[in-house]
Amino acid sequence: MPSISQRGIIMPSSPIRKLVPYAEQAKARGLRVFHLNIGQPDILTPEVAISAVKNANLPIIEYSHSAGMPEYRRKLSKYYHAAGINVSPDEMLITCGGSEAVLFAFMSCLDPLDEVIVPEPFYANYEAFATSAGACVKPITATIETGFTLPSIDEFEKVITPRTKAIMICNPNNPTGYLYSEKEFMQLRDLIIKHDLFLISDEVYREFCYDGARHYSSMFLEGVEDNVIMIDSVSKRYSECGLRIGALVTKNREVLASALKQAQSRLCPPTYGQIAAMASLDVPESYFRKMNEEYCKRRNFLLEGLNRIPGVYSPMPRGAFYTVAKLPVDDSDKFCQWLLADFSYNNQTLMLAPASGFYSNRTLGRNEVRIAYVLNVDDLAIALDLLARALRSYPGRTPESGSPIVY
Repeated sequence: MPSISQRGIIMPSSPIRKLVPYAEQAKARGLRVFHLNIGQPDILTPEVAISAVKNANLPIIEYSHSAGMPEYRRKLSKYYHAAGINVSPDEMLITCGGSEAVLFAFMSCLDPLDEVIVPEPFYANYEAFATSAGACVKPITATIETGFTLPSIDEFEKVITPRTKAIMICNPNNPTGYLYSEKEFMQLRDLIIKHDLFLISDEVYREFCYDGARHYSSMFLEGVEDNVIMIDSVSKRYSECGLRIGALVTKNREVLASALKQAQSRLCPPTYGQIAAMASLDVPESYFRKMNEEYCKRRNFLLEGLNRIPGVYSPMPRGAFYTVAKLPVDDSDKFCQWLLADFSYNNQTLMLAPASGFYSNRTLGRNEVRIAYVLNVDDLAIALDLLARALRSYPGRTPESGSPIVY
């Protein structure tokens, strides 16, 4: 039998989805599984998007432009202008989700064996996209003890080599919920100027900022316009994960030209997805205000509950809808599997994402999990009770330690 490619062998599996078979088996046994493992919002998709698809009445579902429908890009440009991001319709490329935008950015900026620096923990698929491009992720570690703040610039300098081509961040961050400040962006700006690097910024959670915090976009940075590539998506913003509509936005013409050639090879983004995404741009500001209030309520409830459980600690996230929690367990991979395979209470159990999969160094995050607070408060209350009960009975529980000092 012929062997598969080395790329196929080293491609990392998803830490978010690898436990799905265990969840399916738990459900087959009659258990209700509370899914806190994946960032699938339960907020309703805007009705204008649903109606736009229902009423499209297309006699032929044609290919669109490889860069995306011109009318959608024009409308999206206005959305960005309202957010203070001054880009024209020809400075963006509509992609099959934010994931394809990251892949196009890597394929356009990185040669085989080139390096992209990413603060860890990071969205696990970044490593998969780098592998697809033949490139390498060079991690620098942010820690739960400091609330996952951006590591010092000295830490970046230590890992920069002649093969370093880019730095990638996610703001607000998945999986930690950390919201990067303007000061941190200015530090990154100086660094990419010094070493002539790309800054690839995943900003799909732009609307999810709490406590009155303002989202600072990489596109605000002056003097580095040709260095910056912004990644975007409608998946979380409008609760449209299945549309698979994202965007790559940059003023760098060479990057856009390269990305367009890749886009041409996959022909076009989904037609109905673009129709729905374009209609979604008409939702009123009240939609985001209500969504923000709801997630803030969930965040506060979850974090208060987590930090009341003996041995559990989670810093307060200021963006997205995730938090990373440290648990008193020997191995979070084993614990998350045990939850689905061996634990239940009142015919219910819990699905979490082991945090080790969000670190390039798999020895890190072994006692941490990512929790997505995408369930309503009533369900979060049940989930917190299940977690507390599970930790009391888990055979691999470790001695409790106090909450770390956050500086």
